[in-house]
Amino acid sequence: MTLALSIRQPWASLIVHNFKPEENRNWSTNVRGPILIHAAKGMSKKEHQEAMEFAYRIDPGISLFEYLFEADNLPRGGIIGSANLFDCVCSSDSPWFQGPFAFRLCDNKAFSAEDFVPFKGRLGFFDVPDVLP
Repeated sequence: MTLALSIRQPWASLIVHNFKPEENRNWSTNVRGPILIHAAKGMSKKEHQEAMEFAYRIDPGISLFEYLFEADNLPRGGIIGSANLFDCVCSSDSPWFQGPFAFRLCDNKAFSAEDFVPFKGRLGFFDVPDVLP
């Protein structure tokens, strides 16, 4: 089994495509090591617009990959990639930090569209069978 974390879009895709190095949470964790990134099924147009406006302010270079983050192109309701969770912090100099906690991530990897695995998400970390790419 591998642990996964469900994240709403477009944040999940920003992580697996190496733009967003931290995932903000209101809870801490002792989990460390490889995790799968699950893209939650839900996403409103307003959520998408506000998230992308925030992302463009932090990293204008994201606009060069805008097609990846268009609402209709974002995979939802499944495993879209992986990352290595190496720290949990309560403060950070990163402009992505919104607190009160952030899971610091590295070695982020997006799975190809063909490797997308539909999977029901859950709150917190959850187990996924070892049948993924």
